[in-house]
Amino acid sequence: MLRTTLIALAVAMSLAACGKPGQSPDGTAKTARSDDKKAPKLLIAPEDLLTVQSNSLASGPVVTGSIQPERRADLRAEVSAIVLQVLKENGDQVKRGDLLVRLDDTSIRDSQSSADEAVRNAKQVVDQAQRMLERNKTLRASGMTSMQALEDAEVRLNTAGSELAAAKARAVQARQQMERTAVRAPFDGIISERKVSNGDTAQIGKELIKVIDPASMRFEGMVSADKIGIVKVGQPVLFRVNGYPGQNFQGKVKRVDPAANPVTRQVEVLVEFADAAQPRVAGLYAEGRVESETSNALMIPASALVQAGDSNYAWRVKDKKLSKVSLAVGTRDERTGLWQVTSGLAAGDMVLRAPGATIHDGQPVELTAPKNVASANASANQGK
Repeated sequence: MLRTTLIALAVAMSLAACGKPGQSPDGTAKTARSDDKKAPKLLIAPEDLLTVQSNSLASGPVVTGSIQPERRADLRAEVSAIVLQVLKENGDQVKRGDLLVRLDDTSIRDSQSSADEAVRNAKQVVDQAQRMLERNKTLRASGMTSMQALEDAEVRLNTAGSELAAAKARAVQARQQMERTAVRAPFDGIISERKVSNGDTAQIGKELIKVIDPASMRFEGMVSADKIGIVKVGQPVLFRVNGYPGQNFQGKVKRVDPAANPVTRQVEVLVEFADAAQPRVAGLYAEGRVESETSNALMIPASALVQAGDSNYAWRVKDKKLSKVSLAVGTRDERTGLWQVTSGLAAGDMVLRAPGATIHDGQPVELTAPKNVASANASANQGK
């Protein structure tokens, strides 16, 4: 009896399982119909699309370096003395002739006083020798002195003249030394670096202070030696400067160094700014490209280019469907920000200007009316 009951329960459970959702009452499984569902259409306005076209692409060797002033002075001590006073600080503007550093001139002043006194004594000796010569000439004319005495007077005058010239030279040198104790600005500019403080001992050749002219900035860059053959004076250069994000600077090649660096094997190229818009800070890193040649190439903006790791692709609209197209890209034109497309697209292709993250390959597309036209139609309907 118990065995008969267990068999009946097993049969009932089997019949219940056959009637679960997803199966027909007769036990036949229903087939999924997700594949039959149509994907939703993507509505796109004309302004969301762009046509791939050929544009001019400037190319050339890369140049890297820094912004440096053309007019700069590294002022050093020309006499050994104690630094008495530093009158300017970093960033201070100066005019030509302004006093920057004052050195102790005590010993040099004593030397100048001694030299000036030696000049006065030498002048007195010359005057005395000149009078003696004139007296001997008069006596010689009357026969009251010998020719030897006259010649000796002439020799004494010449010797006194030589000593006077030497004394004057020593006085000029002492005066120059006095002037060198006052370090002055050689041109209008800005103090870029202060090297000494009050009380320091300045030996001859010691760095004291640096002055730069911020209006004379230029790009001092380096170009690889294997590319230097196509770099010519006067070629345009487009470059960016660290500290000025999003801003491109225009310049042109002013000079190409005739010798390569013996260590890096790179050649220095001096680039002058093409306009007044230039950085006011020296030493900033800069990088750009010498536009040695211009060619036509397919170009797309960065917003239409999707980068995923090492692969690049764009979303092309064709036959009212989206298709994911793999691209091979080249260089980026710094002037326009466009990327060169070497393969994957053709001139006239339509691509999404700024694709979103929810679109997928093969999705149907429907082109809507332009926003301004749609707004005009809506206003007309409301007025009726």
